[in-house]
Amino acid sequence: MRILLIEDELKLAAAVAEHLRAQSHSVDCVDKIDTAISAQLTTDYQLILLDLQLPDGNGLTFLNRLRAKRIKTPVIIMTAKDKISERISGLNAGADDYVIKPFDLNELVARINTVSRRASDRIDFIYKKDLLKIDAIARKVELDGNTIRLTAKEWAIFDRLIVRSGAIVSRADLETTIYEFGQEIESNSIEAHISRIRNKLGKSSIVTHRGIGYSLEE
Repeated sequence: MRILLIEDELKLAAAVAEHLRAQSHSVDCVDKIDTAISAQLTTDYQLILLDLQLPDGNGLTFLNRLRAKRIKTPVIIMTAKDKISERISGLNAGADDYVIKPFDLNELVARINTVSRRASDRIDFIYKKDLLKIDAIARKVELDGNTIRLTAKEWAIFDRLIVRSGAIVSRADLETTIYEFGQEIESNSIEAHISRIRNKLGKSSIVTHRGIGYSLEE
């Protein structure tokens, strides 16, 4: 999942980003509203983590802008425990959830997973095809009863295909999912990851639509 983290406390931002990357997510970190607006205009994020007290204003300005444009990207607010009024204002403005600082990083991951499932309507999603079984919620893949381990980027690609199940996902979309700002996009990287996933799950697990993109096998 590609996540936009808007937080001006550098140590907190670094800790959150590191933890989320270990959970197979790509994270872009910004510390101002203006930078967040620019990032959101150029990238298709699956989720946004939003601090409210930012150097150039209140994060609700950014949230209101999103919702005014009918952008439905899930937003989780990160706020201090004594700012009840801010939490209420955030939820009323269209936030999907909030966490109270200081928070446990595992709790944050749990809330991200819950909001993401709700947004993608896949709460009970389990994909089965022949000997292949994928539990998207538990992030577990089995082939003929054996657990298959995917790398962080392999799972990120596969997860994007799961979310867009039934549709063709372009190479550019998949690149956006696994590469953060400032990272050099390696030539044929997506093809290489797809090839390794097929080696683990079977050649027919992912369908190539030449010149268009990829999809899960129907």
